[in-house]
Amino acid sequence: MTLISSISGIRGTIGGFPVNNLTPIDIINYSAAYSVMMKEKCDRPVVMVGRDGRVTGPIVQSLVMNTLLMMGVDVLDCGLTTTPTIEMGIVQYCADGGIMISASHNPMQWNALKLFNSRGEFIDGEEGARIKALAGEGSFVYCDYKSMGKMYMVDDILDCHIDKIIDLPYVDIKAIRESGLRVAVDGINSTGGFAVPRLLERLGIKKEGIIKLNCDITGEFSHNPEPLAANLVDLSAMIRGNGCDFGIAVDPDVDRLALMCETGDYFGEEYTLVACADYVLSKRLGNTVSNLSSSRALKDLTLSKGGRYFTAPVGEVNVVRKMKACEAVIGGEGNGGVILPELHYGRDSLLGIALITSFLAESKMTMSQIRKRYTDYYMAKDKIDLKAGTDFVSIKDKVKDSITDGIFNEEDGLKIDFPDMWVHLRTSNTEPIIRVYSEAKTQEEAEAIARRIKDIIMR
Repeated sequence: MTLISSISGIRGTIGGFPVNNLTPIDIINYSAAYSVMMKEKCDRPVVMVGRDGRVTGPIVQSLVMNTLLMMGVDVLDCGLTTTPTIEMGIVQYCADGGIMISASHNPMQWNALKLFNSRGEFIDGEEGARIKALAGEGSFVYCDYKSMGKMYMVDDILDCHIDKIIDLPYVDIKAIRESGLRVAVDGINSTGGFAVPRLLERLGIKKEGIIKLNCDITGEFSHNPEPLAANLVDLSAMIRGNGCDFGIAVDPDVDRLALMCETGDYFGEEYTLVACADYVLSKRLGNTVSNLSSSRALKDLTLSKGGRYFTAPVGEVNVVRKMKACEAVIGGEGNGGVILPELHYGRDSLLGIALITSFLAESKMTMSQIRKRYTDYYMAKDKIDLKAGTDFVSIKDKVKDSITDGIFNEEDGLKIDFPDMWVHLRTSNTEPIIRVYSEAKTQEEAEAIARRIKDIIMR
């Protein structure tokens, strides 16, 4: 397995040989490289560090924090927390940067370092390239014992995050408290297992109305941690068996949100952002942004409300950049990531939960009824494993030479728009694969256009 470096950090499978997997040497080198970049900006940087609940988290966090300390960086240790909580905490504590230890939706054998700037946003491409180069060189000067950094514990960061969410003008605590909603929560045995129930109680959901599944923080994921319908069979059964009004599933670091209807049916991860945008745009008109692999449903909704819709390359940093440029009211990614600038520029499942719960409580609609408000699109998500040395440019050229009835967009990989469907090819930032996403008015059409493109690539 090749160690994967992207503009937001590194991730890989634990163990094995350095540079081929995520090993102690790689963790130390990237942490030291990040420290160098931080120290170029100020003499005594302060960096916030947290982790999700996976079993390798404690040892990776220890390596990261001790490296920072020995590079003369002060550390704010947040322990078990969520990625959006770290993003907000960096700003609240006036830190110079932050590192979240989480491989997001990847299985248990993976871990990663997500790197943030002083605004609580992912570092940009230029900074990422510099860190990668420094880590590759591996030549660092560590501090003597008199100059080492100091460590400080931070234990109130999640409550501060929740306080900020509750203070938003869109969150209707009174309506939620009076609604009597029952909610099923799948925390994948990671930090969502305590963060989501705590938020729900603060929102006004009664403790007995929160039905928990996989909320023990063992790090032993009970199913594939990506919050897709195929992985949420037990949550679906729990919703039906307990008369819940909706279900919540998050990934291990709680920046992706998937919802389920009162029937136990999948609401659609692509429609999480659409529903949140629907609610926010009902309170405040404006523009929206999602990435090129996200559903057209957000565009349809935004135009129907009188706003303008914009696209960005895949990746939170790219979406945030576009949102700032077009002054978007709300945006995010179709993988269940919701970004609200009034809170912070980061994907935030806890935010999404608060918006959806308020939407349900105020509208008195069911989740199924809310879902029926939006255009029905069906998405197929496939992949092609990449062999070492594969030239993606030649693959794009091959596809372009074979397609005569589509419009090409090469802003991020290759997206081909057809009148009633689209297909998007791009190399993954987190795995050695080509992602093949497609969308159409029926599942059969979405799968058919993806097969057509894959057949071109493979022949």
